[in-house]
Amino acid sequence: MDQKGPREVEHEITISAPAAAVYRLLAEVANWPRIFPPTIHVEQLERGAGDERIQIWATANETAKTWTSYRTLDADELRITFRQEVSAPPVAAMGGTWIIEPLSETESRVRLLHDYRAIDDDPDGLAWIDRAVDRNSRSELAALKDNVEAAHAAEELTFSFEDSVQIDGSAKDVYDFIDEADRWAERLPHVATVRLEEPSPGLQTLEMDTRAKDGSTHTTKSYRVCLPAQKIAYKQVTLPALLSLHTGYWTFQENEGGVLASSQHTVVLNPANIARVLGENATVGDAREYVHTALSTNSLATLGHAKTHAEGHAEGARP
Repeated sequence: MDQKGPREVEHEITISAPAAAVYRLLAEVANWPRIFPPTIHVEQLERGAGDERIQIWATANETAKTWTSYRTLDADELRITFRQEVSAPPVAAMGGTWIIEPLSETESRVRLLHDYRAIDDDPDGLAWIDRAVDRNSRSELAALKDNVEAAHAAEELTFSFEDSVQIDGSAKDVYDFIDEADRWAERLPHVATVRLEEPSPGLQTLEMDTRAKDGSTHTTKSYRVCLPAQKIAYKQVTLPALLSLHTGYWTFQENEGGVLASSQHTVVLNPANIARVLGENATVGDAREYVHTALSTNSLATLGHAKTHAEGHAEGARP
């Protein structure tokens, strides 16, 4: 029989970490793309003393979607409630609660509650949401457990860096160059082929074959969130052997000299593949240097071509 009204479900997991530490990780949404596999990017729209509005871009059943949520944070009760303000079809309404319960000084239980309904109480839509909520909840809780329990060990494996180039041009022209990734094969020597889809404005799926120094090519797939002339955030979902996570963003900051264009990367190394890729004697430090160099080389090459493009466009526009 078809269900009318909201569906209520609960998932839980036990984590070997203090409850307060788990709460802090959940409360800091900027970390979500690194913690939760489905999350592509999160923007904090408004923030009060104990509440906030956020916009989330994430995958559900391998489809990228975005929505805004209102969250209430209670650090004393170790509880975070959330309610989607603008849901993505087939969701008509979605909300829930994170509840962190201390089991001991070093162990806690995390309960994730959801309530939701489909547009027009459509049974097919409800079944789709059931699958997405179950899949994402299990994925998020498992990732949360792994991330908290391995936090100390992962410190050496996780790092971020940024490359910047000053450009005598407009932020829009530089942004457009990065946004128009479907033209990268003709504009960037290290890009062999590109497959770009934009199922909704500002939300892209980018798959491309990139040439390495030795002439070989490797395929990557990323989801991108494009905020015009300001930022393009991405999460790579097809990863090279040395990485278990890669997120980043391009930013375009106007200044007196034109625009400062930057490329930021956050990566987590996969230690199991270091010896296979770099040799038996390779260390984590060797892997960090190798990955940093490879990503910086491509980023700076892209920024260099964006600089040529934007400055040429600005020169052509001058009287």
